[in-house]
Amino acid sequence: MAQTSEPLLIKRYASRRLYNTETSDYVTLDDIARFIREGRDVKIIDLKTGDDLTRQYLLQIIAEHESRGENVLPINVLTDLVRSYTTEVQSIVPQFLAASFEMLRESQSKLMENMNSMNPLRAVPGFEAMQAQQKAFLEAMTGGLAAWGKASKQGEKREGASASAEDLDEIKKQLAELQEKLAKLGQ
Repeated sequence: MAQTSEPLLIKRYASRRLYNTETSDYVTLDDIARFIREGRDVKIIDLKTGDDLTRQYLLQIIAEHESRGENVLPINVLTDLVRSYTTEVQSIVPQFLAASFEMLRESQSKLMENMNSMNPLRAVPGFEAMQAQQKAFLEAMTGGLAAWGKASKQGEKREGASASAEDLDEIKKQLAELQEKLAKLGQ
């Protein structure tokens, strides 16, 4: 299905049935998940009130996939997300997640564009910063933030004194760049 500028409008009736306005038929959550996987944006509204229910249904789709054993989000990440709703960190979490997924999409796109060149990853502007960001994000998504911290500490123990001040300076620089990007997104 081709990506269009308008999202697919799904109306929820009082009976809680979901109605696809393009094809004039009823759809299930699995159908909506398939539309999204195919690259289509969706908007789900309550027919009676006009309320936007998209977020609620997307969370329900994720919950159903997780309950079926299709675990994408580790317990540590889910726990951190729950904690973010009750702390001041809540204000940066949405921007961080959005920036991380956007960076992932951009890097995948650039990688595909440069697939035929000799070393496609080096041609991507800001490759090293992006690589560090993606590594942190993917580690958090696959092993949770606690496991990421443990792995970093174990890596430091293995490397011993070989970690240099230059590495620390580079990490600080990348963190500052990320904070600038997040600040721009928040404006």
